[in-house]
Amino acid sequence: MDKPVFLQTTNQQHFETLLYALYYAPRGRPRLYILGAQLANRYLTASDLLVGVIGGEGSGKSTLIKGLFPGLELTNDDDGVNLKRTPIYDFSPDDFFSAHTFHMDIRYELAFRQPFEIVDAINKAIENGRRVVVEHFDMIYKALGYNANIIFAIGEEVIVTRPTVFGPMPDAIKKVVDATARYRRMAHSAEDITSQILATDYGYNRRILHSDVKRGFTIKFPEIPDISIAEIEEKVKKVIAADVPISIAGKDLIRIGDWPDMFCTGTRTHCARSGEIENFRLINRYIYDPIWKEYMLVGIVGEKYQAGIEDMIYYEEE
Repeated sequence: MDKPVFLQTTNQQHFETLLYALYYAPRGRPRLYILGAQLANRYLTASDLLVGVIGGEGSGKSTLIKGLFPGLELTNDDDGVNLKRTPIYDFSPDDFFSAHTFHMDIRYELAFRQPFEIVDAINKAIENGRRVVVEHFDMIYKALGYNANIIFAIGEEVIVTRPTVFGPMPDAIKKVVDATARYRRMAHSAEDITSQILATDYGYNRRILHSDVKRGFTIKFPEIPDISIAEIEEKVKKVIAADVPISIAGKDLIRIGDWPDMFCTGTRTHCARSGEIENFRLINRYIYDPIWKEYMLVGIVGEKYQAGIEDMIYYEEE
């Protein structure tokens, strides 16, 4: 099938000026839902018929999609597989009441279908004004032969880009998110270990607010805790040195070593073992936020690292 003719809904003199936008990738499901809704409001238009989603396993792609497109029927996600035939293959342009938006997980589809079948299904839907949300878009891009209208990628950050013929290309975006995703897992595991120590060793069970910082996490308090930061850091480092397993213990539950199960809404964005957390440290003071009048305990993992985000927007001469 030939490449589809996209519906012309914008002025031909319009030039896209968005290179890319970066957002911290929340580690919990509720915050990722909220971010997805915000991104949909800021960036999605009715003419975005091909939406690419890129990221590794367990990065939160399905959760982000649910936030971007509430009510969209997914072919599969972290909780299981939709046993029905993928709806896009049954699409008929003569069916007035057929769905407007379809979801495809390319990694899943390639286990059962040839690339040309997937490409034909995508092209047919787009030619008839339907939207296709393509998870693992980097795996079908070359066979498809053209880029998405908009791409959402998730690693340590969520990247939003509206590609032109000059890029950024899906492979370059995938390289960036793969390089940074490990730091998101490290930060999440270190954050939950720190929170558990605050609860069990110091009895700090009051409402704790979590937020983000580059290559790390923040835990917010309404007042300065009477707790030694150096002491907390030492205890966290002992858990890391013990290299205890971190595993999913049920719905919204994780298990760290022999501790009681902990509540967590991002169970898949964790390291497999505490020993995978690299170069953990706590900033040795509680940082005050004068706007929200909160005190923050800030944890950092890993090293300062250039992920090559800027490199993905350079057009490679051939």
